[in-house]
Amino acid sequence: MDDIAAWLSSTLKQLRQQRGWSLAQAAEKTGVSKAMLGQIERNESSPTVATLWKIATGLNVPLSRFITTPGSERPVYDAQQQAMVVTPLFPYDPVLRFDMFSITLAPGAQSDSSPHEQGVIEHVIVLTGELSLCVEGQWHTLSAGEAWRFIADVPHSYANHSAITTVFQSLIHYPSSTV
Repeated sequence: MDDIAAWLSSTLKQLRQQRGWSLAQAAEKTGVSKAMLGQIERNESSPTVATLWKIATGLNVPLSRFITTPGSERPVYDAQQQAMVVTPLFPYDPVLRFDMFSITLAPGAQSDSSPHEQGVIEHVIVLTGELSLCVEGQWHTLSAGEAWRFIADVPHSYANHSAITTVFQSLIHYPSSTV
């Protein structure tokens, strides 16, 4: 986790500086406070997955850019002490424009996601347990073996309302104008 936190910190700072943005400008573009962005850049705070998504969307980069470190086979991003663990399965593919993750949700865990870049599509496949997926205020319950595809440029949430751990995969496809 230390390697990923350091990578996240340096990657955020590098991307912000490449754009010539101050912390205040980055906060405006991402919807994440200037104070939080500064703490992340100084490696003083690890953002939640939802916050990391806001940063990636505001910077117009794939989420895996922050959590896939060079030379690491299977990095794991776990900012919520095992409530939601995100493991990239494939690094971002610039030709096919997708990220693919394995996500583990602890019993009772919920992650709320702000809208992604316009045109982003998510494909969710439940491997074990039961996933509650909310898209535009409408909840859907998916069991092991079931899948759902949705436009992810709207608010959406993932929740595990069961007593057992839920594992699902998420393939995120970015439109050609993104990343």
